Amino acid sequence: MKKILVANRGEIAVRIIRACRDAGYVSIAIASEADSQALFARLADEVHALSGTSPLQTYLNQQAILDIAARSGADAVHPGYGLLSENAEFAAAVEAAGLKWIGPSASAIDLLGDKVAARGIAKKVGAPLLPSVDDGHLTIEQAKAFAEEHGFPVIIKAQNGGGGRGMRVARGFEELEPQFAAAVREATIAFGRPECFIERYLERARHVETQCLADQYGNVVVLSTRDCSLQRRQQKLIEEAPAPFLSDRQVSQLTESSIAILKAVDYQGAATVEYLVTPEGDIYFLEVNTRVQVEHPVTEQITGVDIICQMFKIAEGERLDIVLPTIKQHSIEFRLNAEDLWADFSPAPGKIKRLQLPAGPGVRIDFGYLEGDTVPPYYDSLVGKIIVTGSTREEAISRSRRALAELSVEGIKTILPLHRTILDRAEFVAASPEDFQVYTRWIDAELPTLCEAALAYKQVNVPGREPPVNDAQAFKVEEEEAPTYRVGIKAPLSGLILEMLVSEGDMISAGDVVAIMESMKMEQSIIAEVAGVVAKINVSKGDFIEMDNDILGVD
Repeated sequence: MKKILVANRGEIAVRIIRACRDAGYVSIAIASEADSQALFARLADEVHALSGTSPLQTYLNQQAILDIAARSGADAVHPGYGLLSENAEFAAAVEAAGLKWIGPSASAIDLLGDKVAARGIAKKVGAPLLPSVDDGHLTIEQAKAFAEEHGFPVIIKAQNGGGGRGMRVARGFEELEPQFAAAVREATIAFGRPECFIERYLERARHVETQCLADQYGNVVVLSTRDCSLQRRQQKLIEEAPAPFLSDRQVSQLTESSIAILKAVDYQGAATVEYLVTPEGDIYFLEVNTRVQVEHPVTEQITGVDIICQMFKIAEGERLDIVLPTIKQHSIEFRLNAEDLWADFSPAPGKIKRLQLPAGPGVRIDFGYLEGDTVPPYYDSLVGKIIVTGSTREEAISRSRRALAELSVEGIKTILPLHRTILDRAEFVAASPEDFQVYTRWIDAELPTLCEAALAYKQVNVPGREPPVNDAQAFKVEEEEAPTYRVGIKAPLSGLILEMLVSEGDMISAGDVVAIMESMKMEQSIIAEVAGVVAKINVSKGDFIEMDNDILGVD
């Protein structure tokens, strides 16, 4: 390999481009119109334009990316995470074009990306599994029978899903049917396939995972464990390595089953095998992510292994020759998302007017933006990550408080106050397994209390400055004709229309869901606030719409 096309954007594109520089490869960036001046585009050796702004037009446009790879003389593609990273069709197309795919084979992605198939593999190698119905043809009747046998709560999951999408929890029979329908709909919209499965839902389980590397010669190495329990709506916000308060027996069980699962599919590349750990210490297999993870830096910090560069070596056909040191450090990662904590985590794109980053011992910054850059509304809300490492968990927490106190962002809203608040919570900073009380729904359950405490850290506008707004230069709103209808149902955010659920002429009632849209990877149901007849629909599935523009008009 000589020239690597980075089929991604934002902070992971920056991370891969820097790794290319370290390893001596030429980096090729692809940039949408909204990202033409982005940090990753500025850092790459070459940058090629993608026409349009929406993900479908740009970073999910397989043919456009393959055309750029051909024109640029690239001989390899690194997909990063998200977008096309776990798309078996794209992986196969890259290899069919004569390029190296820096990741697992298309067949391995297919097998492990299908949650039902992955569960079958896990069962075959003896990994522990929760009770489920996962024959690939789940019906509401089967779901009801399962709930009657195993009790509530249960979770319905998209068979081909990931990233927290297509997952719905039901805590009673009255919730089961609507949640089942919602999971099927989300699965169809997000992944193009409606198949779902159902399993027991563990209310207070931790999310623990293993970071793995595998080469084409059958060697699999588990670098470390991680704990990713601090999540909001199944989206990870804080991760740490190694996972705290695990026994040697638990670590061995996680390691052995991870290796067995990956060997069963002749895996090569980076992988993360995810599990749930109950308060009683029981472990259950969850899924495999066939890509590099957002949280990979915490493992790099405690092991000294550059995971991206190892992916390069594996793609080059080299054998893994990693000698793992005894882990004597602890690392914590905080995702800085452009979201409004006090508006239910609504995406908050805009221009970063001022950015003061922390530094000092143990602090690593992986950001996709710098001061003066604009966070566009079309993509993921992740601005960057603060990774803090210490010789012990206690030191990592202490350094984290210092680092987050130094961090300052103006011009956009972020979830920084939430991170600062969590560092003051006894359930997280606990020094014993008995006192360590966080679990996957802890943030959701504690959110009112956390928000109240976070008010002390709330970002305020500097006197004399305008409140945060989107950069008008980057996002121009076309003047629209005067509406010909009584009232418009507006987009609450800038984003992509995933599905229109009504047609012109339909009667709607207040409270009806009329459309589904996505902003920065967050799905939003558009609710009618008035009753009437749909007079005009202004957008179609796949269109991008600016915040406060009318999705449809009602008479």
